[in-house]
Amino acid sequence: MTELQKVLIPREELRRRVQELGAEISRDYEGQELILIGILKGAAVFMADLMREITFPVGIDFMAVSSYGNAATTSGAVIIRKDIDTDIRGKHILLVEDLIDTGLTLKHLKEHFLNSGALSVRICTILNKPSRRLADVEVEYSGIEIPDEFVVGYGLDYAEQYRNLPEVWVVATE
Repeated sequence: MTELQKVLIPREELRRRVQELGAEISRDYEGQELILIGILKGAAVFMADLMREITFPVGIDFMAVSSYGNAATTSGAVIIRKDIDTDIRGKHILLVEDLIDTGLTLKHLKEHFLNSGALSVRICTILNKPSRRLADVEVEYSGIEIPDEFVVGYGLDYAEQYRNLPEVWVVATE
């Protein structure tokens, strides 16, 4: 059973931070070809809001990945379940994620795209849990740092539920 405990990040704080990130990305990439790559499914809500805050045309694509391992150890192995359709050679890539905790998946993806010919690869997340970081990965555009709590809403789920909540909630799970 899942129980919503409390709102951790209200809708207005999310909206304000997305606007700030969009302005920062717009300044950094103005006049360059930028492709946003959202990591499904969680990043879809954030990416839709973020791309509307960027002030120049951008390309978009999505990918789905799975990380395998057991609860005792994290293997860091990443399986690409849906790859992008876009040719990224010679282009700037911005990986868009809902939440970064261990950083293992994003480290792998960053290396994958650089090895595939991307001009640059940076990471943007709306939620960041650096207390759980296992991989040394730079998050160039970090939205809101959160404590080590299980959260849902704004694209994040528990058993495919709660993604549609407009704010981020802490949940108790059993």
